[in-house]
Amino acid sequence: MGRDEERYVMKELFEIFLVFFKIGSLTFGGGYTMLPFLKSEIVRNRHWVTDEEVLDYYAMSQSLPGIVAVNTSMLIGWNRRRAPGLFAACLGMVMPSLIIILIIALFIENFLEHETVMHAMGGIRITVGALITKTVLELGAKSLKDKACVLIFIVSLGFFTFADISPIIPVLVGAAAGVALMKGREA
Repeated sequence: MGRDEERYVMKELFEIFLVFFKIGSLTFGGGYTMLPFLKSEIVRNRHWVTDEEVLDYYAMSQSLPGIVAVNTSMLIGWNRRRAPGLFAACLGMVMPSLIIILIIALFIENFLEHETVMHAMGGIRITVGALITKTVLELGAKSLKDKACVLIFIVSLGFFTFADISPIIPVLVGAAAGVALMKGREA
């Protein structure tokens, strides 16, 4: 690899880090709140992946052990620059949380009882609820393509809501049903 190519790769890895650092800094409330930021930064602004790929990575991340936001960032980083991209994206995603946790740990006694912090957290909770609602509606619009998908959704929702079983079971059954539907349509 030549000197110019090395610089280009390092510049791209730094960009991956910065993009996910920005997303990690703004993502309060877990993985569901991350999707609008991903679509804005990764799909629309940078064209690194398509809308469908983001949803696929997001779905894969939910079925993997670990944090959805970190898993998704690593899959996108892998897509851009393989292992170095994976590490740059992961580091960018977790670094803001580590910094915030360290700052809070230094001032924990006075921090949580501060009136401004309590009001800020209340506002963040409301915004997170709005982001989660937006994500659910977008995922539903992209995922519920036909009657079979709607049926899988309703059955899964019923299991998640009313049955006292591990969520893994409906996820695996839904995956198997999706594969069977795809195979049935190909035949």
